[in-house]
Amino acid sequence: MDAASPPPADRVSVAADRHVAYAEYGDPTGRPVLFLHGTPGSRRLGQLFDAPARREGVRIVAPDRPGYGASSPWPTRDLTDTGAFVAPVLDDAGVDRAGVVGFSGGGPHALALAATHADRVTSVDVVAGATPPDCPPTPRVQRLLGRLASTTPRLLSGLLRVQAWLAGVAPAVVVSQYAETERVPDEVASLVARDFVDAVAASRRGAITELRLLAASWDLPLASVDRPVRLRHGTRDANVPIAGARALRDRLPDARLTAVEDADHLTALLRSRAPVVAQHAD
Repeated sequence: MDAASPPPADRVSVAADRHVAYAEYGDPTGRPVLFLHGTPGSRRLGQLFDAPARREGVRIVAPDRPGYGASSPWPTRDLTDTGAFVAPVLDDAGVDRAGVVGFSGGGPHALALAATHADRVTSVDVVAGATPPDCPPTPRVQRLLGRLASTTPRLLSGLLRVQAWLAGVAPAVVVSQYAETERVPDEVASLVARDFVDAVAASRRGAITELRLLAASWDLPLASVDRPVRLRHGTRDANVPIAGARALRDRLPDARLTAVEDADHLTALLRSRAPVVAQHAD
């Protein structure tokens, strides 16, 4: 894994004054899968899927959501706008329908895409996904970040800049927010830290927008998600407790939950890569 520089990106216009950047990993001729990063995050995180995707003949399309990485900000968007910036990416990549994988804050966006653009989605995998604020228990940190995003966004922007600086000099500082650092290989820790830096280097508006969105009542018709949803969640996830994933499963028409035993937030993603990719290769 090369964590030194951002992965090459294609850019596609999604409005007169906005564009979205995306990168590709895995097998360029394989079955397409859209990967939606966490909050904050960037297209770089899709690199974690590169090796298993190459082995299984799967093509990973990983966009920067608006306001992250090389994508233009869109501070007024909500979850139901996900299709408005994802569909042009799929069109540009020559993809009609794709499986969708959402990690952490990418999970709600994956569900939103399935709810509003079902014709572009074959199935959905949500790994360690964020859950609606009315799915107890809502972690204290999530409530705090949502409050800062809504009331003092400039303060939150400054905190994110400090975190990005720390990520550049001590990757373990960022990784420790998602996992027990001793359980994360050094090359993965470096990539995760660089992903954080890429996410907020140009702008913090993407993170602030999403932290506000995810802490508020989701304007998302979960009952209309008629694609199969596979939830995978760590039993030791302190960022998003698995109880919230169980409650979310019960609100979806066709969903099943796999508990990833003894896994925290990031470890659940690392241990889910191979089985998730294999499911989309079938």
